[in-house]
Amino acid sequence: MSHRPGSGLAAVSTALLAMSRRMEVRDVLRTIVASARELLDAEYAALGVPDDHGGFAQFVVDGVTDAQWKAIGPLPRQHGVLAAMLHRAEPERLADVREDPRFGGWPEAHPDLSDFLGLPIRDGDETLGALFLANKRCPKPEGSCGFTAEDEELLGILAQHAAIALTNARLYERSRELTIAEERSRLAHELHDAVSQKLFSLRLTAQAAAALVDRDPARAKGELQQVAHLAAEAADELRAAVVELRPAALDEDGLVHTLRTQIQVLDRAHTARVVFDSPGVRALPAAQEEAVLRVAQEALHNALRHSGAGLVTVTLARHGQGARLTVADDGRGFDPGRVHSAGRHLGLVSMRDRAAGVGGALTVTSAPGEGTTIDMEVPGG
Repeated sequence: MSHRPGSGLAAVSTALLAMSRRMEVRDVLRTIVASARELLDAEYAALGVPDDHGGFAQFVVDGVTDAQWKAIGPLPRQHGVLAAMLHRAEPERLADVREDPRFGGWPEAHPDLSDFLGLPIRDGDETLGALFLANKRCPKPEGSCGFTAEDEELLGILAQHAAIALTNARLYERSRELTIAEERSRLAHELHDAVSQKLFSLRLTAQAAAALVDRDPARAKGELQQVAHLAAEAADELRAAVVELRPAALDEDGLVHTLRTQIQVLDRAHTARVVFDSPGVRALPAAQEEAVLRVAQEALHNALRHSGAGLVTVTLARHGQGARLTVADDGRGFDPGRVHSAGRHLGLVSMRDRAAGVGGALTVTSAPGEGTTIDMEVPGG
């Protein structure tokens, strides 16, 4: 293995750790491809995840620029050597893929591939994808393959761990989808209850104003002012719900920017002042950032809907290798000793579960008439 700059146990360990640290499927695919290409010192690497229609649901490449990839055109179909890798458990090691009878050519802009090593990524009987490398960067005698039996064995080890990492990432994404569905269901119920009550009150008050217009204009004016007040409250409920229903742009904007944007909207939508500070925060693992965001949203929901607060402060600060979220309000507070009823009413159980689910902790400090403070700590990565 001396011809390979990244060879050795340390390089293998680094590749496996890189795969295990990723949680999103797309990130796992990219990491697998980049790790395989670097580990086996190949010019090109690619991984295709098949769909059920003869094509690929995802196809990730390494060693090709964005401009080259765009020029190549549509994703490949499941044919030729790619199809063989998807339907056979054995690896494919070829001196020149162009000489293989299954080779069907490639688009004009496609890089020229010669020696080739590929194999399926499998979880039991299920084929998760086809991983291949091309153009080993080493001297190759005429008609021989640059990839060795040792490379083939190493790629097999990498593929086994890739299957585990990819399966875990799929499970993680499914769990996130379930969590989002649960959040949307909860918000839909809250939105229905809150806005329905407001609209019902609006209708009754408007009817009362109409009945009083002729015989008591002064009272009718008061009722119409109440209509305006109720309409403003209903609009606030809708704005706040839209903020919570909108998917968090964590991947694009990061936790700090996402929180700041949502808090600015809440500050405009509610009579209470909502302020945000984020001194020295570093990026967190994706699961922790989502948990922090969801706890912040729940705590803000409680403070703005139930506490009667005039001021809500949100602080996200660096805490060791991780972060600490604090949401404090100057509202009416409650007795934490009544944890059963308060926990259900304020979502404290779900907040604690979210914190614990990412290795963090959540504490609640409150007393009647003294406001409430929610503290969440996460360890970082």
